[in-house]
Amino acid sequence: MANKVEVKDLLEAGVHFGHLTRKWNPNMAPYIYMERNGIHVINLYKTVAKLEETNEALKKIAASGRKILFVATKKQAKDIVAEKAGNVNMPYITERWPGGMLTNFVTIRKAVKKMASIDRMKKDGTFNTLSKKERLQVDRLRAKLEKNLGSISEMTRLPAALFIVDTMREHIAVKEAQKLNIPIFAMVDTNSDPRQIDFIVPSNDDASKSIEVIMASVTAAIAEGLTERKSEKQSDKEGGDEAKPKEKKAKAVSEEKASEPKAAPAEKAAKKAPAADDLTKVEGIGPKIAEIFQEAGINTFADLADKSEEDLKDILTESGPRYASKNPASWPKQAQMAADGKWDELQEWQDSVKGGVE
Repeated sequence: MANKVEVKDLLEAGVHFGHLTRKWNPNMAPYIYMERNGIHVINLYKTVAKLEETNEALKKIAASGRKILFVATKKQAKDIVAEKAGNVNMPYITERWPGGMLTNFVTIRKAVKKMASIDRMKKDGTFNTLSKKERLQVDRLRAKLEKNLGSISEMTRLPAALFIVDTMREHIAVKEAQKLNIPIFAMVDTNSDPRQIDFIVPSNDDASKSIEVIMASVTAAIAEGLTERKSEKQSDKEGGDEAKPKEKKAKAVSEEKASEPKAAPAEKAAKKAPAADDLTKVEGIGPKIAEIFQEAGINTFADLADKSEEDLKDILTESGPRYASKNPASWPKQAQMAADGKWDELQEWQDSVKGGVE
């Protein structure tokens, strides 16, 4: 991967500095290297490994065209996150987490639409017909909405994932994402509980240099995913232009194959083995859960549609307590729509419910 971070870079940025030993969370023990002067030191080799895993998963999400919401409201992180997330055109929350941002997304969208309606009033001249006092009130409302929701104005549906800086501070965001089965990526310090997070990056979440080096790596991976998506779209477009000349060639090949002797049933079955589908297109399934399902033999949307809620719940429970709390009730229904190629219907359904939970 082009944006690989070395241990030396993390060391220079102070990523290894944890919290005081008396403030630690025992669940972070596997990621702690040692204790010095009453402060825990994070194992940077594990940080690098986890960061690579995180980057790979975020790259896949970005390549699929879905949005990743960045959350960081602490003073030393907000400017860095706003800049880095803005560079890759991803939404971010840096002022205050609006309660119900995910679980009550419909109401949040109404507030965003209110902001857009004020902009329209200013363009069509309606704003100038208001009294001076009313104009002042509207301007104040617009400024408040812009401050709290301006960065998510382009986010028309729930994000595919959250990236959080300091899970202790952003605990409400963590709980909302867990309720809606949205994968959580986070910088996790020694005082936080890693069990709540799907993809953790053990690191110092208080120092601005530490936050900047992790954010730079993460957003570089996202940019890589977006570039891949753009190149795929371009190649598909070019492929469409060349489709007609290729039709004759395809016809000739099919005629040639028809004249060949029929393959044995076993060989035929092997040739027709279906390629794995991108299960993360089902709302609530992240890259990690998709891997778990693939290991259980669920590779396509059709495979997933054939499973019952109880079957999926058993698979998740066997994978550990982190996944046992997930709600797979709607996944077979979504998978059936995907298997039937009803993508517009699936997207409309996903937009109308809260994270795939009816």
